[in-house]
Amino acid sequence: MNILDPQGPVGAADATILIDSIAIMLAIVVPTIVAIFAFAFWFRASNARANYMPRWAHSGRIEMVVWSIPTLTIILLGGVAWLGAHHLDPAKPIEGYHKTLTIQVVSLDWKWLFIYPGQKIAAINTLTVPADTPLQFELTSASVMNAFFIPQLGSMIYTMNGMTSRLNLRADKIGTYRGLSSHFSGDGFSDMSFDVNVVSDSDFAACTQRAAGSDRTLDAGTYSTLSQPSMKRIWYLPGKKFPMLASARTLRPRPAWPL
Repeated sequence: MNILDPQGPVGAADATILIDSIAIMLAIVVPTIVAIFAFAFWFRASNARANYMPRWAHSGRIEMVVWSIPTLTIILLGGVAWLGAHHLDPAKPIEGYHKTLTIQVVSLDWKWLFIYPGQKIAAINTLTVPADTPLQFELTSASVMNAFFIPQLGSMIYTMNGMTSRLNLRADKIGTYRGLSSHFSGDGFSDMSFDVNVVSDSDFAACTQRAAGSDRTLDAGTYSTLSQPSMKRIWYLPGKKFPMLASARTLRPRPAWPL
């Protein structure tokens, strides 16, 4: 899980913003640290050349330096954040060589449900996507608020009951990456991680065919079972109808456990 090893355009832009922000902050942090040691060395008790001014109280030049440098730093950091926030709007479509793949994501207790409406399959706690294909995630929660995050692909986004969030990503390199929940949601929170398998187009087609042949079907009964608190499940589910995102979006969170 290395955010400095991005595998997609959004992840690469996030890493650039992080590095630029650190560089801007170091422009004030490093001189400040150097000044501390320089002042301590120059005004040591054994230095007779140091000018001791016990009645000194104010300097306009020093005030200008002390306030202007942090102000410029804040302006630069704010500009980087503002431009980056608009450029990396999660709902903004991403260009690619293939047709956009839509994936519906439902956060449950304590697992992730991934629905592929175009392929009429679904998966629990595992996400398989083709490389170089724009990915459009439609996310909601059937329980408490959660957060969906694939660090090497890019932006984190919250999932909330009663609403749908949208996130666009793209994976450029074949491999297996880690996805996780980045928002505490109860006892099973630490196990709400999943593998993101980025494969070739042919392997993705084969994967969808295998999932379609599973003996499990995503229907109302299966979804009711999945919505119960559980941990560490990995399933592939075929199905004929997928109204599940609307169903999950309107499902009320379960009552809190009694203390």
